[in-house]
This record gives sequence, structure tokens and C-alpha cells, in this order.
Amino acid sequence: MIIKVDINQNIIEELNMYAKELNEKKDNLIEKAIEKYFDLLDEQIAEKRLKELENGKINTIKAEKVFEELGI
Repeated sequence: MIIKVDINQNIIEELNMYAKELNEKKDNLIEKAIEKYFDLLDEQIAEKRLKELENGKINTIKAEKVFEELGI
């Protein structure tokens, strides 16, 4: 899939530098960077949900109840 985005010139220069230094394709570096960023976002979401749980804004459901509702 091809996605077109506008990227700041400074970031492009850094990308070119890393690609050359590591002898790696720029698209591979971009993909790895996005994956790392998604990992960071997953962590932020987990922390947010934990705070919501601690503050009583959300509740948990016991596994037994889930299994029962699923018939397993």
C-alpha cells in the first residue's frame, strides 16, 4: 500500500542520514519507527485505562462470567 504524507525537511534529512549510515531502505526505517511509536501509544492507552480502573470510571468483568456468556 502506498501512503503519501508531508514530512518536515529536517526529518527527511535525518531519515536520509540513518538510511545511509545503517545501509537500510528508508521505507524500512519509516515502518520500524511507526511500529515503535504504536508501541508507545499502546503503553499510553494501557496507563490511561489503568487510571480509569483505579478511579472507578471503568469496571472489570470476571473471566468466569465472560466464559459463561460465551458458552465456554
